[in-house]
Amino acid sequence: MSSYDPPPPPSEPNPYGQPNPYDQPSPYGQPPYGQPGYGQAITPDYAHWGKRVGALLIDGLVMMLAYIPVFVGTIMIVAAADTTTTADGTLTMTNDDVGAVPILLIVLGVVAYLAFYVWNIFIKQGSTGYTIGKGVLGIKLISEQTGQPIGAGKAFVRQLAHILDSFCYIGYLWPLWDAKNQTFADKIMTTIVVNQPKG
Repeated sequence: MSSYDPPPPPSEPNPYGQPNPYDQPSPYGQPPYGQPGYGQAITPDYAHWGKRVGALLIDGLVMMLAYIPVFVGTIMIVAAADTTTTADGTLTMTNDDVGAVPILLIVLGVVAYLAFYVWNIFIKQGSTGYTIGKGVLGIKLISEQTGQPIGAGKAFVRQLAHILDSFCYIGYLWPLWDAKNQTFADKIMTTIVVNQPKG
């Protein structure tokens, strides 16, 4: 039995201004009260696959709003086309006078879609860790090594790495059984997606 027994934790702050011995590393090799053990890493709260898919769907739906002018322009072209049926029953459409407005709408829609995609996926996600969809569902893309957002450049490279995920969609399904819920692109870029609501 040890001849030295440490005092019990005080119920109130020490009135003499001395540090609380329980806030200091214990001489017996135990961590301070309420702290992780020495050498123990804190496991991140990885976002599950369902949330990641949900965020992707939200992003897709929001980005489709930027694509609306393309749909409108296409409908205008089809509505103004002349349809004829040949002798063998083939339906053909011709439009000799397309007009500038439908073409302008299509071009503006494509430009708006691409601009929104670049802003949401590369710039916003790279600088904050959140796309619009990730922000709605409270999940965040961060570097596994630093715990910080990865920046627009790495967000772009990570998006290119998703090409590997698209082969038979195995990479996109990989988080279902992966210990860190990572896709192949996440493993290549050492990124993780964690539960962290915007605040």
